Amino acid sequence: SGKYLVKYLKVSSKLCLCSFCVSFPVSMFLNTLTPKFYVALTGTSSLISGLILIFEWWYFRKYGTSFIEQVSVSHLRPLLGGVDSSSPSNSNTSNGEADSNRQSVSECKVWRNPLNLFRGAEYNRYTWVTGREPLTYYDMNLSAQDHQTFFTCDSDHLRPADAIMQKAWRERNPQARISAAHEALELEDCATAYILLAEEEATTIMEAERLFKQALKAGESCYRRSQQLQHHGTQYEAQHRRDTNVLVYIKRRLAMCSRKLGRTREAVKMMRDLMKEFPLLSMFNIHENLLESLLELQNYADVQAVLAKYDDISLPKSATICYTAALLKARAVSDKFSPEAASRRGLSTAEMNAVEAIHRAVEFNPHVPKYLLEMKSLILPPEHILKRGDSEAIAYAFFHLQHWKRVEGALNLLHCTWEGTFRMIPYPLEKGHLFYPYPICTETADRELLPMFHEVSVYPKKELPFFILFTAGLCSFTAMLALLTHQFPELMGVFAKAVSTHDTHAEGSTACDCRLINTCVLLPSNAAEF
Repeated sequence: SGKYLVKYLKVSSKLCLCSFCVSFPVSMFLNTLTPKFYVALTGTSSLISGLILIFEWWYFRKYGTSFIEQVSVSHLRPLLGGVDSSSPSNSNTSNGEADSNRQSVSECKVWRNPLNLFRGAEYNRYTWVTGREPLTYYDMNLSAQDHQTFFTCDSDHLRPADAIMQKAWRERNPQARISAAHEALELEDCATAYILLAEEEATTIMEAERLFKQALKAGESCYRRSQQLQHHGTQYEAQHRRDTNVLVYIKRRLAMCSRKLGRTREAVKMMRDLMKEFPLLSMFNIHENLLESLLELQNYADVQAVLAKYDDISLPKSATICYTAALLKARAVSDKFSPEAASRRGLSTAEMNAVEAIHRAVEFNPHVPKYLLEMKSLILPPEHILKRGDSEAIAYAFFHLQHWKRVEGALNLLHCTWEGTFRMIPYPLEKGHLFYPYPICTETADRELLPMFHEVSVYPKKELPFFILFTAGLCSFTAMLALLTHQFPELMGVFAKAVSTHDTHAEGSTACDCRLINTCVLLPSNAAEF
């Protein structure tokens, strides 16, 4: 056993000597460093961490997540043996979770904006004045898909003009679409060609209305012909369905032209007739156009009648329905409402109904109040909206802000009560109060629907990711060190050398202790006797 002990102590002494030999040149190197080196080191560290912080903040504002966290979860976690969320072992969810996921998907469906503007007469004018594009490529691509669905059918190749328009709706270049529409009109009176020119080439609402009236004549003749032949086969049935969509679209846009030109009563009559003639075509949401026109006429009794029909539990809700119902109930009490008096005596039954209606509307779409209260700037609404999202809030406030201002005290009541909604909603938002839980996909869809210059409203507010906070702390710490090193280079150099010398002396003392122990143990001349 004595031999093994001697050998072990010899090996340990060699290791200690090696560590001492390594640490001694390192300490010599650190002692030769000048203060300029420390200034450059801390400054470079601060610059790099600052650039990382700026990039992380930009990525978080644009995409709503941390870049480092996304890369680590997407690429590094599988390499380190993490479990993939899409693996079969995690795919077995309960029925309740599956129903919740299906509901979230349906809630994140993108809808056609029933009050969308005209591209040539309104969106393009905005671009000419400001130089900004109000529509995103994703939004315009959805419109192109809608046009192909509503205005084309499989038998278009039988009619040359319709065949040209079928290709025109697929064109990305606006000038190519307009040229194709003119080419189709040279062959015959084509309703869809007039629609395209009214939407994209007309620079005023009056010019668009003139083109839509020409489209109406052509559309009605095609509709009558296809109506007589619709039962002769599936091909004729598809033509009749297409001609019906074209006719409804033309009449609805003509009603919107009348509304924009100040002929509101005429617009209301056209919308009522259209809803009576085609009651099953609810996909166009013509009742929302009707509600806005009736509010402009201040015909609140008819507004209530429309709400009674469409604000039903079995029908999909919208911000227009929820906030119009809240406006009508607020109108009954808003002119005499005072928060001080209400806090003293309590809320009356009518005031309680108005507050509950506001809470219901805010729970459905929490983004609307900031636009109605002008706490956030408005932009032109997109051609498609996401229900309960920021895009729907913009579309609603753009057309209905004037109606809230017209009702005395309505905005004051909204201002005093809307934030109370969030105390009633469970947190975290696994459950809703009056509606389904708020979908988590709205931010991503709204970022694709809304232009880049608009700051998307996010609910619920996301906390800053850990990596942004960590990078901010690292950047602040290295910037402070760089500033101190720049202001007091000699003092910081002495401090750095003292720290490095202390570490070197600790390692050196350990090596010396090892050698001393080894020497003391090996003092006997005969190791075997020991």
